[in-house]
Amino acid sequence: MPLAWIVDDDDEMSNAVRLMLQLLGHKVEVHREARAAARALLAGRKPDFFILDINMPEVSGIDFLEFVRMRPELKGLPVVMLSSETTDVQVDEALRKGANAFVFKPVTLEELEAAVKKATGG
Repeated sequence: MPLAWIVDDDDEMSNAVRLMLQLLGHKVEVHREARAAARALLAGRKPDFFILDINMPEVSGIDFLEFVRMRPELKGLPVVMLSSETTDVQVDEALRKGANAFVFKPVTLEELEAAVKKATGG
């Protein structure tokens, strides 16, 4: 069962996405801030893929994405970006910096499933 890490400071949204991923057959770990997720990665833990919110306090999802893509042992991990903002600039920036897929809040089960499949090649 693939392990997904959700990195999102919004409790309601991360719980909804967690439930959807579980329905799709994934194990899920939720990190409420990017720094906590980064510490877990540096300690040697890692998921099979990430769901990253873009807008988070202190460290944004884009900054976290850059951190992941700069580390050789992590740079190949699939990343699905999640945002409530629908600007083309934000989508383009996320994809340019290495996101594999992008979905908008509120996300449906079908949209999430399609994004995860696109990101993971499954």
